[in-house]
Amino acid sequence: MDRPQKFRAIITGATGMVGEGVLLECLESDAVEHVLVVGRRPYGVTHPKLEELIVPSFEDLSGVEDRLRGYDACFYCAGVSSAGMNEADYTRIAYDTVIRFAETLARLNPKMVFTHVTGAATDGTEKGRVMWARVKGRAENALMRLPFAGVYNFRPGLMKPTPGQKSIKTLYRVLLPLLPIMRLFFEMLTLKQVGRAMIHAVTKGYDKHVLEIDDIAALAG
Repeated sequence: MDRPQKFRAIITGATGMVGEGVLLECLESDAVEHVLVVGRRPYGVTHPKLEELIVPSFEDLSGVEDRLRGYDACFYCAGVSSAGMNEADYTRIAYDTVIRFAETLARLNPKMVFTHVTGAATDGTEKGRVMWARVKGRAENALMRLPFAGVYNFRPGLMKPTPGQKSIKTLYRVLLPLLPIMRLFFEMLTLKQVGRAMIHAVTKGYDKHVLEIDDIAALAG
């Protein structure tokens, strides 16, 4: 495929930690010409490259399809913790919603590159004992069957927030002073690396469709 050196991107999950980190990297990058943030509530920041689209549901985009055309990439960073959720409820968010959204974008933008954030230990066999890992693995596999120009499933683990982020999980705020020590024992990425790797997935591509921590770091450069 011909890879664009400058492109227009859709981002979901910008009000969350991963999505905001990716968004900030896109706003800084010369390769990203325009960003459309799609979400259920406003991100609340203005920038010359940034446009927002508020939707009540990711599963029914029939009224806003014209605003979703003409994009080269989607960085799907939206998601929730599975803590306290049963499998049916978690599946509706982490599988059904993701796939419905992706199906719409694939139809509107068949040359699009779709990047999806799952997590370290996601279960691509869909048969393991860990509920969230099975559901995320099922979503990864379904996305790779859609007619996009490219699909990349990112499986990051611990991530260091980008300076200036406002959406940082409480647990991460508690752990921030310990991150230098934790890096000695755990593989860790920065959200700048994650965002840069997503941009490079569009402009350079990668030879794997499921990217573990080492792959993300390598693609980030």
